[in-house]
Amino acid sequence: MDEPLTVEMVYMYEVENARNHHTDNFELVHFDPPTSILRRGQTFNVALRFNRDYIDETDIVRLLFSFGSNPSVMRGTRGIGTVNRDNHLKDLEAWGVRMLGSNGSDISVEVRSPIDSPVGIWQLNVETTIVGRGKPVNTHSHDADIYLLFNPWIKEDNVYFEDHQLLHEYVLNDVGKIWVGPYGSARGREWIFGQFDAAVLPACQLLLERSGIKTISRGDPIKMTRAISRIINSNDDKGVIEGRWDGEYEDGTAPSAWTGSVPILEEFLSTEKEVKYGQCWVFAGVVTTVCRALGIPSRVVTNLVSAHDTNATLSVDRYYSMDNEELDYDPNNPSGNMDSIWNYHVWNDVWMARPDLPKGYGGWQAIDATPQETSDGLYQCGPASVEAVRSGVVGYNYDIQFLVASVNADLMRWKEDPSSEFGYSKIESNKYHIGRMILTKAPWVFDPNGDTDKEDITYLYKAREGTPAERLTLYRAVRSVDLAKRFYSFPAPGKEDVVFDLVDLMRVNIGDPFTVTVNIENKSNEVRNIKAILSAGSVYYTGIKANIVKRASGSFALQPHAHEQLKLTVTVDDYLDKLVEYCIMKLYAIASVEETRQTWADEDDFQVLKPSIDVKIEGELVVGRPSIIILSFKNPLKKILTNSKFHYAGPGLSKNKTIEFRNVDPEESIYVEHELVPQKSGPQKIVATFTSKQLVDITGSISVDVNE
Repeated sequence: MDEPLTVEMVYMYEVENARNHHTDNFELVHFDPPTSILRRGQTFNVALRFNRDYIDETDIVRLLFSFGSNPSVMRGTRGIGTVNRDNHLKDLEAWGVRMLGSNGSDISVEVRSPIDSPVGIWQLNVETTIVGRGKPVNTHSHDADIYLLFNPWIKEDNVYFEDHQLLHEYVLNDVGKIWVGPYGSARGREWIFGQFDAAVLPACQLLLERSGIKTISRGDPIKMTRAISRIINSNDDKGVIEGRWDGEYEDGTAPSAWTGSVPILEEFLSTEKEVKYGQCWVFAGVVTTVCRALGIPSRVVTNLVSAHDTNATLSVDRYYSMDNEELDYDPNNPSGNMDSIWNYHVWNDVWMARPDLPKGYGGWQAIDATPQETSDGLYQCGPASVEAVRSGVVGYNYDIQFLVASVNADLMRWKEDPSSEFGYSKIESNKYHIGRMILTKAPWVFDPNGDTDKEDITYLYKAREGTPAERLTLYRAVRSVDLAKRFYSFPAPGKEDVVFDLVDLMRVNIGDPFTVTVNIENKSNEVRNIKAILSAGSVYYTGIKANIVKRASGSFALQPHAHEQLKLTVTVDDYLDKLVEYCIMKLYAIASVEETRQTWADEDDFQVLKPSIDVKIEGELVVGRPSIIILSFKNPLKKILTNSKFHYAGPGLSKNKTIEFRNVDPEESIYVEHELVPQKSGPQKIVATFTSKQLVDITGSISVDVNE
């Protein structure tokens, strides 16, 4: 034959390949036409049909794979594979193509991508020529996108996860939980990751383009997750979500209204604008969706009582005047920013090898998409080796020092002291307050009505609080940071003779009163004159103060070896109108002893708890058959709720739905019915939220079984 073959059809076996590549849950695979979604380093099958019979001795067929706008073999963004009859595809670092069989004008081939291929959309061209011809004559462009993803199932990939069973949780699970709320009342908030939704991979492509990461770097999970951490927030670029924490969301969606990541990524994809609004747990939920969609094992991590160290001292510093009034500025931070303590903060663990670090620092890596502090000039954080955080090795990439402070900083209190060269004396150093518990969802389980599915991973981030190992780790980090060394070198006060204890409050239901209680014991043989201030106030979960609810101060004499109990009772009428988003309260106490100049201060956060949504399904759920979902809850407030909305969604059951309805009267029980048509059989989950102008952060969920 003198004329090269002409390609008439390329058949990608999209569904069959997807089953072998653990990508058959992606909706795009099952669309008409289907999209190929493959994992790198793993073989897949392709069939070619030509205009005439294929002749093995004379016909040459090449498959050309290209990535990005200027593909290059040297940069790994272009691959060329010539069809051959080799028995094996041996080179994991090059594109390989081998003949499986031929039948007249049809041939079947097996292809394998390099194990370090860039992740994203690839294009396929087929070139044909004749033996002896120097230049290809015929080129066929396959007009469908081919998504190539990371492959944690193959040990040569840097995201390889040895326990394949856990990949069902960290890559394939599309519904999970994010723990939110203060220590003592934190709860698992249901979240639909929805990484297999049709909008997600195209949204990932758009956000990676926006991130500025080079195409040559898109096969490196270190650089990819760092880019993801900066592009999910919108602070430096046209990122996915705009953060907001002040409770004013009228021009967007309240963070607490989202049921999951899909509607956020859908809006980002369709508008190509920042989505309003998100907070740390929303950022982390979307990061999990993006990482799992791309094939990077990921989980959401919540740090209860989380430090935001603004001036790299590895401490959180509180300053007080000589009159025991807390200062609203940091006199030793030139930027004017104050350290803060978030009731909780949420980020992500991602799994990968770290060839850039010494042995032992691979595995879970922390990344944080919440824009708190810049790193290399941008609002990005990580990947920080969790083992390096645990060991206090702050010199390694990336942002390990910030994470060490987040989970293990000391809370230092300083009081104005003219006799000190520093201008302040250290009155307390609390080693136990920060990083009280670090939580994630346990693999394979989902509890729609409780928190039996939580997993405590504090031990991965630090040794047990107060042990010599924990102190050694922190001091190892401190020794590496000049400013931290100066702060930690100031001596804390010696043991004093009056003991104070602020009683923690764990759970208070909305509508119930509560009491601030401080127990005091004079262990000396002399009378002690004490001045004390007790207060309760509402705060945002970032630790920012909102409203003073109640405050009392006074002086009294405490007899030798006597006990005293100070109490401040807060009624419903005191606090109800002063609550802000998420209903978090801060209790605060400070006291000083006149004779010894001893000063003590402490604080405690708790959440006023609200009811949850009761989610029910009427009758049996069957694929393709309409069913009724019922959402109900009782308004706990003695006020009308306006702008009321239910939102609900469930992968395989329903896209995100919004139901608007009339105002809700004080203490009224309400319910709504809505029709849904299940699309997928098997175990499924539904997540619902309720929002109004007066009341937000009401959630509920249910697990169901759908029959064929």
